[in-house]
Amino acid sequence: MAKLTQDELLAQFEEMTLIELSEFVKAFEEKFDVTAAAAVAVAGPAVGGPAAPVEEEKDEFDVILTGAGDKKIQVIKVVRELTSLGLKEAKDLVDGTPKPVLEKVNKEAADKAAEALKGAGAAVEVK
Repeated sequence: MAKLTQDELLAQFEEMTLIELSEFVKAFEEKFDVTAAAAVAVAGPAVGGPAAPVEEEKDEFDVILTGAGDKKIQVIKVVRELTSLGLKEAKDLVDGTPKPVLEKVNKEAADKAAEALKGAGAAVEVK
């Protein structure tokens, strides 16, 4: 059998369906006693010992109201401004602290919301 070039192999893979390609990968792993995941791990840290786990930078934050403070009415007004809640729902949210006011928002929106709530006298936590 003639040796195939890398381009010829890629052309063959390109014609395969995902199921056929998945079956090929399984057969390849069995034949050569390797796994696809192991290849990724090899490209990990360089010489010098194990690397510390890299923490992903968060891009979604939750603004949690932990207390209404002395100015409960002001806090309810701010909650209504930040959300689309009606008066009763906003009051229930403030009364039932700790509760999330905003969920999965960007850092800037979370900081603005936290500052607005703190300005109204509320205790706020950003997670």
